Amino acid sequence: MPATSAPRRALAVMAVLPLLALAACGYGSQAKDDDTAKVAAGAKRIDGLDSVRIGYFGNLTHGTALVGNNKGLFQRELGGTEAKYAVFNAGPSEIEALNSGSLDIGFIGPSPAVNGYTKSGGKNLRIIGGSASGGVSLVVNPDKITSLEDVKGKRIATPQLGNTQDVAFLNWAAEQGWKVDAQSGKGDVTVVRSDNKVTPDAFKAGSIDGAWVPEPTASKLVAEGGKVLLDEATLWPDEKFVITNIIVRQEFLEEHPKAVEAVLRASVEANEWIDAHPEEAKAAANEQLEADSGKALPAEVLDPAWDSIEFTDDPLAATLDAQAEHAVEAGLLEEPDLAGIYDLTLLNEVLKTAGEPAVDDAGLGAR
Repeated sequence: MPATSAPRRALAVMAVLPLLALAACGYGSQAKDDDTAKVAAGAKRIDGLDSVRIGYFGNLTHGTALVGNNKGLFQRELGGTEAKYAVFNAGPSEIEALNSGSLDIGFIGPSPAVNGYTKSGGKNLRIIGGSASGGVSLVVNPDKITSLEDVKGKRIATPQLGNTQDVAFLNWAAEQGWKVDAQSGKGDVTVVRSDNKVTPDAFKAGSIDGAWVPEPTASKLVAEGGKVLLDEATLWPDEKFVITNIIVRQEFLEEHPKAVEAVLRASVEANEWIDAHPEEAKAAANEQLEADSGKALPAEVLDPAWDSIEFTDDPLAATLDAQAEHAVEAGLLEEPDLAGIYDLTLLNEVLKTAGEPAVDDAGLGAR
């Protein structure tokens, strides 16, 4: 799976802003611990570790982790080392857990990954693999908006000021020739910053005319009568852009490479199983969502949301680099130094063993 080429000029982008502005999925900031992993009797520990702590969000865009947990793939690869899970609701809290040493490996979106790396001066984190692409759409009220031109003058929600989808929409609007003040959200389009968990209610009440949001929020809006006006994937070459990465603490990577490799093997196995068994994988992800949150997604939300996401081992490094550059161009970020943000050495070893082609770091690998 070769890395995706840089996107066209009109592409949506992401901002890399301070952590407080990067609750990528908008579901709060608390982590839920899950200590239910089962270790096989007599299995050997990896790197002498009692456990490896893995974090992810309760979102379908983190389906690799949901399926890997549900099907026991991480635990199988870790042997006698327990796979312990923490379910997060937002990027900043997961980055904080990684930086504090209370989490070892995490599935996370591009904005908090880049922000966490740059905030530490490139010393705390590394992106070690890909997980998912896509799963973001502009959903509108079809009674008010019937074309892309109709978006002008309307009220469009994004999850949070400066988060990935917020800046994607701001840049798309700018490419239409519309002027919007990024901070206030006022202009030719009114940008309403709305937490994903309340956006469906706002849409139903008519206080917003549409939203540029990730799954499953987009499909929840469709279930409320909305229409997908634009799938962000269509703006990218090959219709691929990074939405979820796998990151690790650099100290953990240096001290426990075998454990990291085991997690990557499980991730590759999960993505392969998802590709081979899409219906079973969708059910497994939903089952894990219910186990983690107490609530499964209904079929009218689950089915279209799952179909809009592509699970991939490729971190799509070129798209992350391009997204960051567009954030700079938008005036929302000083030029970041992303050299060394990727270390795909172990992933490529896993892929080689599996008979798959290597993936590329777009020149941003550790040297």
